[in-house]
Amino acid sequence: MLSFHDLGHQNLPTILVTVLTSPSITPTIYLVNKEQNPEVALQHLEKKIDTLVQVCQNLHEENQQLKTQQADLLQQRNALMEKTEKAKTRVESMISRLKLMEI
Repeated sequence: MLSFHDLGHQNLPTILVTVLTSPSITPTIYLVNKEQNPEVALQHLEKKIDTLVQVCQNLHEENQQLKTQQADLLQQRNALMEKTEKAKTRVESMISRLKLMEI
C-alpha cells in the first residue's frame, strides 16, 4: 500500500481526488498539485467524469441484457420442467400398465 510520502510529493501542496474509473468500480486516487493550472486540472477531472458516465451507461446496458437473458432462461427452464413432468407422468403410466399386464 502506498503512503503519501511514497508518491514523491512531500514538498508540494496537493489535493487528493478520488474518481471511480473502472467497471468494477474501483476508486482511483489522483494527486492534483494546487499550483497546477486549474484549467488543466479541471479538464483532467472532466475527462475522468466522462469516463465514469460511459462506464455507468455500459453497465446499465449490460444489466438490461442480463435481465433479458435471465427472463429467457427462466422461460426455457419452465418449459423443460413441464416437459419433464409430462414425460414422468407418461413413464409412470406405462409402468402401471405393464404391472397390470403381468397379473
